[in-house]
Formats: sequence, structure tokens, C-alpha cells
Amino acid sequence: MRTLGIMFLLLALNGCSSLLFYPERGLPFTPERAKLEYRDVTLTTADGLKLRGWWLPVKSGVAVKGTVLHLHGNGGNLAWHLGGSWWLPEQGYQVLMVDYRGYGVSEGEPGLPAIYQDIDAAFQWLDQSPEVQGKPLVLLGQSLGGALAVHYLVEHPQRQRQLKALVLDGVPASYREVGRFALSTSWATWPFQVPLSWLVPDGDSAISSMTQLTSVPKLIYHSLDDPIVPLSNGIRLYQAAPPPRVLQLTRGGHVQTFADPTWRAVMLRYLDDPSHFDGLRRLGEVPNYPKLPVESPESPQ
Repeated sequence: MRTLGIMFLLLALNGCSSLLFYPERGLPFTPERAKLEYRDVTLTTADGLKLRGWWLPVKSGVAVKGTVLHLHGNGGNLAWHLGGSWWLPEQGYQVLMVDYRGYGVSEGEPGLPAIYQDIDAAFQWLDQSPEVQGKPLVLLGQSLGGALAVHYLVEHPQRQRQLKALVLDGVPASYREVGRFALSTSWATWPFQVPLSWLVPDGDSAISSMTQLTSVPKLIYHSLDDPIVPLSNGIRLYQAAPPPRVLQLTRGGHVQTFADPTWRAVMLRYLDDPSHFDGLRRLGEVPNYPKLPVESPESPQ
């Protein structure tokens, strides 16, 4: 009981947006380990902080199809989220990855609402980058990064109009509900899941903004097996999202989507035509698009 008492005290004292962020300082490796060309970039926020980013150009000899802004989840730093976008440069998409304030070697400490300035700094960097001009822009938000993206885009509708597509992967619909789910998985916290979950701030949750995300097509990935953000979150976001939108159910752990070449292929096909692609009918087996001709019953077997 003493341990639970200490936990209650800590949550009461820290019942704010800091509960959403679990940054790791330093960068244990760079894209060079994955044999990727890259360069370090520095972004400056409106409140004067310096953020670290990685720019991944397309592979030599590959035509540029567009640019992807990759916003990662709430734990670790750039290095641990390279798995979400390392594969894109070979497919013609240049990538900007950004560490939020307090992550990796970025200055400051993470928190809401200040962290939205970090997303704004990334967009401004892209606005000024000559490599990006005239090319389609895609935002890939994984887990917390996707939730932050949804809220930011509703607060900055002009940014919605810049995007060819928004791709969300394993995104929590409600911070508070995901916190409650996490508390329910331990015998020690199960009895207190409701009162403790109310300490998690929920005003900026994606479900609160999704209905207003009207100016950009949306591809929503969610794994049937996600042990951290339950599938119900992806379904709720899909139901709330204005069309055009696609819900693509996957298998595997939390934001492990792009470890599977099937889901990488789905994203590439989606980006070819975001307004018409409707996902895979069966998981990784039968594509809905382009549609195949229907065989006549009289056709020979």
C-alpha cells in the first residue's frame, strides 16, 4: 500500500501533459547504421528552442514522388523511430523526421501546448526547403505523433490544404481512455483505473478534433493485436473522420506496421491515389484497387 500511496502522490502532483511524454536523451545511432543517406537539420521553434531533425533524401537515381513529414510516438527519440520511415527514400519519398522538445538532443522539455510549436517549426522548415517545393506533402503520424498531428491540423487548417494525405498509425483516440486501459492491465492499478485516468489530460485528444479534419484524405492503420492502443481507438477515429478516409486493419505490435512489406505497399498504393484507394479486403491478400473484372458464371473453369 505504501507503493500505491507514493504512486497516487506522484500522479496527483504530475497530473498534467507530462504524463504523455517519455523522452530519451541522446541519439544512440543515426540512419547511417541502416546505410541511409541523411543530414542533420536544426529547426527553431517560435519560443526559441533548437530541435534536431533528420532529412532523408530519396535514393540516388530514384525520381522524387513527394515528401513525408514523420511525427513519431511518445517514447525514445529519432533513432528508435527510424523503422517507420527508413523504407520511403528508396520508393521516391524524401523524409523529414523531427525530435520534439526534450527528445534526443533537442532543447527544452516536452509538454502541451508548447509541443505544437515543434510541429509548426517542422512545417516552416519544409516551407523554406527548396527540395520540397512543388512536390506533394504527406504527414505520417505514429501513435502520439498522429494525435498531435490531428489537433495541430485542425488548429491550422491552411496546413491541411498543403497535404496530399495524412497517414495515421496506431493513434490513440483518447489519451485518457488509453491511460485507463494501461492501468487496467496491472492488478496493482486495476481498482484505481478510473480515478487515476482522470489525471490524464484529454482536451487535445484526436477524437475531439477528427470531425473537423475536412481538407485532407486520411489513411488510418491500426493493428488487431495492438497491446498499447486498443483497436477500438482506430475504429473510433475512422468513424469520426470526414471522407475520404480508409481504415486499414493490420497485425502485429504497436506501430510495427511498416516492418511488414504488405503495409508498406498499401501506403505506397494509397499515396498514388488517396481519394480512391480503399485498402485491402482481406489482410494482405486481396487488393480492392484496382478492381478486377467480375468473372461470368458461364466462364469455363
